[in-house]
Amino acid sequence: MEEKNTNKSVMHIASLVLGIISIATALFWYITLPTGIFAIIFGVKSAKQTGSKMAKAGMVTGIVGLSLFAFMYIGLILIILLANML
Repeated sequence: MEEKNTNKSVMHIASLVLGIISIATALFWYITLPTGIFAIIFGVKSAKQTGSKMAKAGMVTGIVGLSLFAFMYIGLILIILLANML
């Protein structure tokens, strides 16, 4: 029996999973930063290799997770600064 070497990559799946985790844990910087960054990196590499739509979705979810993180923490810092001014 002969096996086919199809070189299946699971980076597009990992990208999507990491992107979803980065969105779900946007309050916790120590989880959101690495998962969002790795989601984008894996998504870019997998999209170049295979052109997978799941890889592009992983990139998008990684960007959304990092954006949520940034908006929440910038907003929190502004609220604290404005409260101290009053």
